[in-house]
Amino acid sequence: MRGLARREFCLVLLRRMADLRPDLVADALPRLGATRAEAHAAHTTWQALQHAPRAPRGLTLRTAVLGPPEELEDRRFGDLDVQVRRWPLPLWPHLSWQVLTGPGGSVLDEHLVRMPGSPVPPASPGDLLVWEHVLDDVVGLPDARSVDPGVVTRWEVHLPGGVRAAFVWGLLQQVSRTQR
Repeated sequence: MRGLARREFCLVLLRRMADLRPDLVADALPRLGATRAEAHAAHTTWQALQHAPRAPRGLTLRTAVLGPPEELEDRRFGDLDVQVRRWPLPLWPHLSWQVLTGPGGSVLDEHLVRMPGSPVPPASPGDLLVWEHVLDDVVGLPDARSVDPGVVTRWEVHLPGGVRAAFVWGLLQQVSRTQR
């Protein structure tokens, strides 16, 4: 896709993460060799593609930007056949971008997931690592309760003891404790 590749896709993901963690996003830009202006331009291009009538849609758009997936897996959920595709991203070497597609390449879900062999220690309610743990690391903890905040890019998990973990694109952004 002209103007967008994996580096720029990372910049697109960072745009939503900046809503909760502008400090981490500011630290990440130099690691990608990017400026705020480049991040803004990547986000603007991505949004234009999302709304352009002739732009590729769904999986076709993701593949045009990210290239062929490094992993492709067929899965069956009930009576629905789906495919899981994963791409490594330069900003998070221990994570992959995962896209779950249904019939016809429609994107059903997409977020960052842990790659096998990751050096990140397992998550526990008392030891959640911001920008290291992903949704799948935390949602599987005992008594974890997923909460959909109603925003496509975000998710929240409530844990015992009033611990709340906030995610953007599947990557942990904030951990807070509610007062009892």
